[in-house]
Amino acid sequence: MTLNMLIMGPAGAGKGTMSELIEKKYNVAHISTGDMFRSEIKNNTELGQKATEYIKQGLLVPDEVTIAMVLKRMSQPDCDGGYLLDGFPRSLVQANVFDTKVIETPKEVNIVINLTVDKEALFDRIENRRICRQCGAVYNMHTLPPKVEGVCDNCGGELYQRADDNRESLERRMQSYEEETFPVLTHYRRLNLVHDVNASQTIEEVWADVQKVIDGFIAEHQEGK
Repeated sequence: MTLNMLIMGPAGAGKGTMSELIEKKYNVAHISTGDMFRSEIKNNTELGQKATEYIKQGLLVPDEVTIAMVLKRMSQPDCDGGYLLDGFPRSLVQANVFDTKVIETPKEVNIVINLTVDKEALFDRIENRRICRQCGAVYNMHTLPPKVEGVCDNCGGELYQRADDNRESLERRMQSYEEETFPVLTHYRRLNLVHDVNASQTIEEVWADVQKVIDGFIAEHQEGK
Protein backbone atom coordinates (compact mmCIF):
# COMPACT_ATOMS: atom_id res chain seq x y z
CA MET A 1 0.00 0.00 0.00
CA THR A 2 1.28 3.47 -0.88
CA LEU A 3 1.46 6.33 1.61
CA ASN A 4 -1.21 8.85 0.60
CA MET A 5 -1.09 11.63 3.17
CA LEU A 6 -2.52 15.00 4.06
CA ILE A 7 -0.69 17.36 6.40
CA MET A 8 -2.83 19.92 8.19
CA GLY A 9 -2.40 22.65 10.78
CA PRO A 10 -2.66 26.43 11.11
CA ALA A 11 -0.19 28.89 9.59
CA GLY A 12 3.15 28.60 11.37
CA ALA A 13 2.57 25.06 12.67
CA GLY A 14 5.55 23.75 10.70
CA LYS A 15 3.84 22.03 7.77
CA GLY A 16 6.58 23.06 5.33
CA THR A 17 9.40 21.78 7.54
CA MET A 18 7.68 18.45 8.25
CA SER A 19 6.71 18.06 4.59
CA GLU A 20 10.36 18.34 3.49
CA LEU A 21 11.42 15.71 6.02
CA ILE A 22 8.57 13.35 5.09
CA GLU A 23 9.29 13.72 1.37
CA LYS A 24 12.97 12.83 1.84
CA LYS A 25 12.53 9.89 4.19
CA TYR A 26 9.46 8.23 2.70
CA ASN A 27 10.04 9.11 -0.97
CA VAL A 28 6.57 10.54 -1.58
CA ALA A 29 5.66 13.49 -3.80
CA HIS A 30 5.14 16.68 -1.80
CA ILE A 31 2.24 18.58 -3.37
CA SER A 32 2.06 22.14 -2.06
CA THR A 33 -1.02 23.84 -3.46
CA GLY A 34 0.78 27.20 -3.34
CA ASP A 35 3.64 25.87 -5.46
CA MET A 36 1.17 24.10 -7.75
CA PHE A 37 -0.79 27.30 -8.41
CA ARG A 38 2.39 29.24 -9.14
CA SER A 39 3.57 26.56 -11.57
CA GLU A 40 0.27 26.41 -13.47
CA ILE A 41 0.12 30.21 -13.73
CA LYS A 42 3.80 30.51 -14.74
CA ASN A 43 3.38 27.87 -17.46
CA ASN A 44 0.20 29.59 -18.67
CA THR A 45 -1.79 26.35 -18.69
CA GLU A 46 -5.55 26.35 -19.20
CA LEU A 47 -6.10 25.88 -15.46
CA GLY A 48 -3.50 28.55 -14.73
CA GLN A 49 -5.30 31.00 -16.98
CA LYS A 50 -8.60 30.30 -15.21
CA ALA A 51 -6.98 30.84 -11.81
CA THR A 52 -5.39 34.09 -12.99
CA GLU A 53 -8.78 35.46 -14.09
CA TYR A 54 -10.14 35.11 -10.56
CA ILE A 55 -6.96 36.28 -8.81
CA LYS A 56 -6.85 39.47 -10.91
CA GLN A 57 -10.39 40.26 -9.77
CA GLY A 58 -9.42 39.70 -6.15
CA LEU A 59 -11.64 36.62 -5.98
CA LEU A 60 -10.97 33.18 -4.52
CA VAL A 61 -10.19 30.52 -7.08
CA PRO A 62 -13.30 28.26 -7.32
CA ASP A 63 -13.16 24.81 -5.78
CA GLU A 64 -13.56 23.08 -9.16
CA VAL A 65 -10.42 24.77 -10.52
CA THR A 66 -8.39 23.98 -7.40
CA ILE A 67 -9.55 20.34 -7.36
CA ALA A 68 -8.79 19.97 -11.09
CA MET A 69 -5.26 21.27 -10.49
CA VAL A 70 -4.71 18.83 -7.62
CA LEU A 71 -5.98 15.84 -9.61
CA LYS A 72 -3.84 16.85 -12.60
CA ARG A 73 -0.76 17.04 -10.37
CA MET A 74 -1.59 13.68 -8.77
CA SER A 75 -1.78 12.03 -12.19
CA GLN A 76 1.96 12.58 -12.68
CA PRO A 77 4.23 9.51 -12.31
CA ASP A 78 6.02 10.74 -9.16
CA CYS A 79 2.73 10.36 -7.24
CA ASP A 80 2.42 6.66 -8.04
CA GLY A 81 4.59 5.83 -5.03
CA GLY A 82 2.53 8.00 -2.68
CA TYR A 83 1.94 11.68 -2.03
CA LEU A 84 1.77 14.32 0.70
CA LEU A 85 -0.83 17.04 0.15
CA ASP A 86 -0.01 20.35 1.84
CA GLY A 87 -2.67 23.09 1.80
CA PHE A 88 -5.51 20.97 0.42
CA PRO A 89 -8.36 20.31 1.04
CA ARG A 90 -9.11 23.65 2.69
CA SER A 91 -12.86 23.19 2.97
CA LEU A 92 -15.39 20.41 3.48
CA VAL A 93 -16.63 20.88 -0.10
CA GLN A 94 -13.11 20.28 -1.44
CA ALA A 95 -12.66 17.25 0.83
CA ASN A 96 -15.95 15.64 -0.22
CA VAL A 97 -15.34 16.12 -3.95
CA PHE A 98 -11.72 14.99 -3.70
CA ASP A 99 -12.63 11.86 -1.74
CA THR A 100 -15.27 10.98 -4.34
CA LYS A 101 -12.65 11.22 -7.09
CA VAL A 102 -10.02 9.02 -5.37
CA ILE A 103 -12.11 6.58 -3.30
CA GLU A 104 -11.29 2.92 -3.90
CA THR A 105 -8.30 3.86 -6.09
CA PRO A 106 -4.56 3.64 -5.29
CA LYS A 107 -4.69 7.41 -4.62
CA GLU A 108 -7.19 7.18 -1.72
CA VAL A 109 -6.09 9.09 1.42
CA ASN A 110 -4.90 6.82 4.23
CA ILE A 111 -3.16 9.16 6.73
CA VAL A 112 -4.00 12.69 7.91
CA ILE A 113 -1.29 14.30 10.06
CA ASN A 114 -2.71 17.21 12.05
CA LEU A 115 -0.13 19.54 13.59
CA THR A 116 -1.54 21.16 16.72
CA VAL A 117 0.17 24.13 18.34
CA ASP A 118 -0.43 26.65 21.11
CA LYS A 119 -1.52 30.07 19.80
CA GLU A 120 1.22 31.99 21.67
CA ALA A 121 3.83 29.65 20.21
CA LEU A 122 2.37 30.38 16.77
CA PHE A 123 2.69 34.13 17.31
CA ASP A 124 6.35 33.70 18.23
CA ARG A 125 7.06 31.52 15.20
CA ILE A 126 5.29 33.78 12.74
CA GLU A 127 6.96 36.95 13.98
CA ASN A 128 10.40 35.31 13.77
CA ARG A 129 9.90 33.56 10.41
CA ARG A 130 12.15 34.48 7.51
CA ILE A 131 11.85 33.17 3.93
CA CYS A 132 14.40 33.02 1.11
CA ARG A 133 13.35 35.10 -1.90
CA GLN A 134 15.23 32.77 -4.23
CA CYS A 135 14.54 29.16 -3.17
CA GLY A 136 11.71 29.56 -0.63
CA ALA A 137 13.60 27.98 2.30
CA VAL A 138 12.07 28.85 5.68
CA TYR A 139 14.00 29.90 8.79
CA ASN A 140 13.13 30.93 12.33
CA MET A 141 15.39 33.48 13.98
CA HIS A 142 15.06 31.65 17.34
CA THR A 143 14.82 27.94 16.57
CA LEU A 144 16.30 27.58 13.06
CA PRO A 145 18.40 30.67 12.27
CA PRO A 146 20.55 30.99 9.13
CA LYS A 147 24.33 30.74 9.54
CA VAL A 148 24.65 34.33 8.30
CA GLU A 149 21.87 36.75 9.23
CA GLY A 150 19.74 37.67 6.23
CA VAL A 151 21.39 35.09 3.93
CA CYS A 152 19.97 31.67 2.93
CA ASP A 153 22.19 28.69 3.83
CA ASN A 154 21.01 26.78 0.75
CA CYS A 155 21.43 29.25 -2.10
CA GLY A 156 22.76 32.50 -0.68
CA GLY A 157 19.51 34.30 -1.46
CA GLU A 158 18.11 37.20 0.54
CA LEU A 159 15.88 36.36 3.50
CA TYR A 160 12.77 38.45 4.08
CA GLN A 161 9.79 38.64 6.43
CA ARG A 162 6.36 38.38 4.85
CA ALA A 163 4.23 41.50 5.28
CA ASP A 164 1.45 39.41 6.85
CA ASP A 165 3.70 37.62 9.35
CA ASN A 166 2.33 39.51 12.33
CA ARG A 167 -0.22 38.97 15.14
CA GLU A 168 -3.09 40.78 13.46
CA SER A 169 -2.79 38.81 10.23
CA LEU A 170 -2.34 35.54 12.11
CA GLU A 171 -5.52 36.17 14.11
CA ARG A 172 -7.44 36.57 10.83
CA ARG A 173 -5.85 33.46 9.34
CA MET A 174 -6.59 31.47 12.51
CA GLN A 175 -10.25 32.49 12.38
CA SER A 176 -10.49 31.52 8.72
CA TYR A 177 -8.72 28.22 9.44
CA GLU A 178 -11.09 27.37 12.29
CA GLU A 179 -14.18 28.19 10.22
CA GLU A 180 -13.15 26.40 7.02
CA THR A 181 -10.70 23.68 7.97
CA PHE A 182 -11.97 22.29 11.28
CA PRO A 183 -14.91 20.68 9.43
CA VAL A 184 -12.36 18.94 7.19
CA LEU A 185 -10.63 17.48 10.25
CA THR A 186 -13.99 16.38 11.66
CA HIS A 187 -14.73 14.68 8.33
CA TYR A 188 -11.46 12.72 8.36
CA ARG A 189 -11.77 11.92 12.07
CA ARG A 190 -15.02 10.12 11.28
CA LEU A 191 -12.98 7.99 8.87
CA ASN A 192 -10.38 7.30 11.61
CA LEU A 193 -7.58 8.81 9.51
CA VAL A 194 -6.45 11.73 11.71
CA HIS A 195 -3.32 11.56 13.85
CA ASP A 196 -2.72 14.62 16.05
CA VAL A 197 0.90 15.64 16.60
CA ASN A 198 1.93 18.26 19.17
CA ALA A 199 3.80 20.81 17.04
CA SER A 200 4.62 23.08 20.01
CA GLN A 201 7.68 20.87 20.62
CA THR A 202 11.12 21.23 19.05
CA ILE A 203 11.50 20.31 15.38
CA GLU A 204 13.33 17.12 16.39
CA GLU A 205 10.53 16.08 18.77
CA VAL A 206 7.77 16.84 16.27
CA TRP A 207 9.62 14.90 13.56
CA ALA A 208 10.04 11.92 15.91
CA ASP A 209 6.28 11.89 16.58
CA VAL A 210 5.45 12.22 12.88
CA GLN A 211 7.70 9.25 12.10
CA LYS A 212 5.95 7.19 14.80
CA VAL A 213 2.62 7.83 13.07
CA ILE A 214 3.87 6.91 9.60
CA ASP A 215 6.02 3.97 10.68
CA GLY A 216 3.14 2.64 12.77
CA PHE A 217 0.85 2.76 9.74
CA ILE A 218 3.41 0.96 7.59
CA ALA A 219 3.97 -1.74 10.21
CA GLU A 220 0.25 -2.27 10.69
CA HIS A 221 -0.38 -2.78 6.99
CA GLN A 222 2.65 -5.01 6.49
CA GLU A 223 1.31 -7.26 9.26
CA GLY A 224 -2.10 -7.27 7.59
CA LYS A 225 -0.74 -8.62 4.31
